[in-house]
Amino acid sequence: MTLFVNRLTHLDVSLWCPQRGLVGASWQVDAELDGELGKDGMLFDFGEVKPWIKSRLDSGLDHTLLVPTMAPDVSVQECAEGLCIRTASPYPLEVRGPRQAFTLLSWAAITPERLAMHLANELSRRPPPRVTDIRLALYEEAIEDAAYTYGHGLKHHAGNCQRIAHGHRSRLHIWQAGERQPALEAEWADWLADRYLVDAADIVEDDEPGFRDRLTSRYHAEQGHFFIRLPRSRCAVLPTPTTVEHIAAWLAGEIAERTGKVTRVQAFEGIDKGAIAEARP
Repeated sequence: MTLFVNRLTHLDVSLWCPQRGLVGASWQVDAELDGELGKDGMLFDFGEVKPWIKSRLDSGLDHTLLVPTMAPDVSVQECAEGLCIRTASPYPLEVRGPRQAFTLLSWAAITPERLAMHLANELSRRPPPRVTDIRLALYEEAIEDAAYTYGHGLKHHAGNCQRIAHGHRSRLHIWQAGERQPALEAEWADWLADRYLVDAADIVEDDEPGFRDRLTSRYHAEQGHFFIRLPRSRCAVLPTPTTVEHIAAWLAGEIAERTGKVTRVQAFEGIDKGAIAEARP
């Protein structure tokens, strides 16, 4: 007998891609569990399936940076903060933070299919009673309109959003004069794609000759000390923390100023959540 739960939860992470660099991702999670029926006629109570799987995913790779340690030019070392991840291609990146901020995988690249198998195998090591096999599927939300991926960290967040290199894949809706603006949505989503969003207050000036074209951000949060350095061209600097509320307000202000029109922005943070802001030129 097989029990299935579609859209059981979703995961928000960043990953290092050998072709694109630092990429934000949001995946929906489907689950299937095989086993024998109990005397109650059930394999597993639905009310227990969701929290059992979700709690393990939330306490594992969710809101971490997924690092394929066998990818070209990737190195992992211990450091004062915990772990230091360095890359050289497609661009140089250095990230430091507590160990729990990273998921290290001895692969050449991260794919949702392989990650789903890995997570299912982890869950299957200590399955619930009567469950003999667990399968997961990770997949992106179907988005026909504009969408973009980004990474960030929130030093004031009480939970795992404080990790400096987690990310999202998000929709972007823009209105002017009461009408959606698909061209503006596509333009801004394209510009934001695969960028790292930085709070200007966290930037550390780096005068070393080799790092003048890079941006360094550093902060201390409840989980520990965090550090990231990457090319300035891959960053967007906000004058505020990079919460979705501030992202929506910043985008509305920038678009209103450039177009000379009252602008309303609905910025998503991953799947099915986000913030709405409006600005005048």
